[in-house]
Amino acid sequence: MAGLLGIGGGIIAVPVLLYLLPSAGFELGVLPHVAIATSLSAIILTSCSSAFAHHRRGNIPWPLFKPMLPGLIIGASCSGFISHAISADTLQQTFAIFVILMAVQMVFPLRVAGEEKPMPAASTLFIASAAIASFAALMGIGGGILLVPFLSWCGLQMRNAIGFSAASGVFIALFGSVGYVLAGWNVTDLPPGTLGYVYLPALLGIIITSVTMAPVGVRAATHWPTPILKKIFAVLLIFTGIKLALA
Repeated sequence: MAGLLGIGGGIIAVPVLLYLLPSAGFELGVLPHVAIATSLSAIILTSCSSAFAHHRRGNIPWPLFKPMLPGLIIGASCSGFISHAISADTLQQTFAIFVILMAVQMVFPLRVAGEEKPMPAASTLFIASAAIASFAALMGIGGGILLVPFLSWCGLQMRNAIGFSAASGVFIALFGSVGYVLAGWNVTDLPPGTLGYVYLPALLGIIITSVTMAPVGVRAATHWPTPILKKIFAVLLIFTGIKLALA
């Protein structure tokens, strides 16, 4: 679905994990934390693949990492501890609202008109990158849905904004996952197979199948009515978000 519709895998993986993980022995009090942490960890590999492809095409403005990389690392690393301090109900409802907003964005895409202008000050870029990385990792996503509009608004060309976002997703997923591992390290009511809040069997399953199936979805996108499918999937996401919010 991610390859077919061009959406982040975390939007699919987290709700599915919320549904499946109780059968693996996870209590409701840690369920959202494990689902989000595991989804985020799975993004590391897919982000590396995407970033490498953009690098080969010259789409990544690497000098921009000088002011933004520290913020990305700090924000992503803090996400696990922020999640640990939030109750399971609050975290699940926050994710549910996020899913609904992303579904609406799929139907009515937000287009930020970029224009040539100087980039903001380094301090502004640092603060923005830390905030975006923190929220993205908190929701178990790579952050492109937030970074691309921000960088486009800052005046970066769209292809460079997308390329930078792809590379940033590697750091957000990596350091966010480390944060979730450390935050859940001493949690005692987790079943075997967990590394902090990351559930390793589910992580392995997601990685194997996503690497296999994402290219299939990309190829299908050239033949299937993607705009119609995207609207249908958005409706399903809205119902999923409502169900998660009311659970």
